[in-house]
Amino acid sequence: MSLMGALICMAIALSAALGVYLRKRQIDNVIANRDAVPADFARDVALEEHHRAADYTIARTRFSMAETVYEATLSILWLALWMGPLYALVAQLVAPGLTRSVAFVLAAGAIARLLEIPFSLANAFWLEERFGFNRLTLATFFVDELKSSALALAIGLPLLYGMFWILGAAPTTWWLFAYVAFMALTIAMTVIYPTIIAPMFNRFTALEDGAMKSRMEALLQKCGFESNGLYVMDASRRSAHGNAYFSGFGKAKRIVFFDTLLEKHTPEEIESILAHELGHFKFGHVRQMIVQSAVIAFAGFAVLHWAFANETFAGWFGLPFDPGVVLVALLLAQEPITHLLHPLLAWRSRRNEFEADDFARRIVGKEPMISALTRLTRDNLSTLTPDPLYARFYFSHPPVPVRVAQLRAAG
Repeated sequence: MSLMGALICMAIALSAALGVYLRKRQIDNVIANRDAVPADFARDVALEEHHRAADYTIARTRFSMAETVYEATLSILWLALWMGPLYALVAQLVAPGLTRSVAFVLAAGAIARLLEIPFSLANAFWLEERFGFNRLTLATFFVDELKSSALALAIGLPLLYGMFWILGAAPTTWWLFAYVAFMALTIAMTVIYPTIIAPMFNRFTALEDGAMKSRMEALLQKCGFESNGLYVMDASRRSAHGNAYFSGFGKAKRIVFFDTLLEKHTPEEIESILAHELGHFKFGHVRQMIVQSAVIAFAGFAVLHWAFANETFAGWFGLPFDPGVVLVALLLAQEPITHLLHPLLAWRSRRNEFEADDFARRIVGKEPMISALTRLTRDNLSTLTPDPLYARFYFSHPPVPVRVAQLRAAG
């Protein structure tokens, strides 16, 4: 391994150290505020509930801390020790060419996923189980794994063959064609995922006729939102957490409520949650996120083009110059840069949430939204006292106390 390779491995370690530091700040802040419910929530959140949320947050953050160290260690081991021998093994079994490159990527991906499974099991059957959220069975967990693997293979196999083929056919412009194809797939997935992929894992049923549906349809009409329907997802098969979302474009747009959300919230609160989701539609946040992804993907393909164009990058780690090897190594090496982008991407996401909150406030009033946020926080055991720096790095949604304060200040 060259000096540049060693520096990249060091950057991965430093990125993990930063993650550990931020998580320690989160734990310390939650512990320091464990015995006092914030004044704005003292009427609605009992001290016992606040204690339980603190304990859950601390446990989750410690778990995440261990996972961060584990993943960084694996990345360094892959780059420094494992990738060369794995490629040598694949080379013994597969003749040179496209299939060898694809086989290496698939082998590395399969091993990486096997190494992640212990943490996935611990998350569901130890951490989430301990706090009463897990409803998975081992059978469901492994069936989900098989389905996910089959989907990854069905989608990834032709994409890998296509990318490596076009790399050989158009070595100077391949990345532009690959980028366009990637973005086309990204946009298509906004329709394919909710209508084809998601139903492979959960059951979606139309919201039953009645007062609730009439209320939601009236809100959609008021906001000028045309959708493919209102659906309820059986999220309770896997978790007790509640949520709602909308997805898709044009006539494929659909609103989805978790059944756990409908069980615990009042009609007014559900209406405010729907209004918040419609705010994302009103302000074009899905399109904005696609544009953001397009910019990041363009930079990523440009870097990949550079790495494929010469042997410099692979040589930093003493690895063979094979497209599959270069692709996997680059995915591992980009972690420090991705980590440093977190605050910027999270800031933009939080800004979108504020806009959606304000839209909901103007449509249905602030009190139902405040009540819904408070209930979601209480039911999901979300902390009311996150560390500000940790939140700036990792929170895609503003902390609930900040959202509630902004809603109240809006009048």
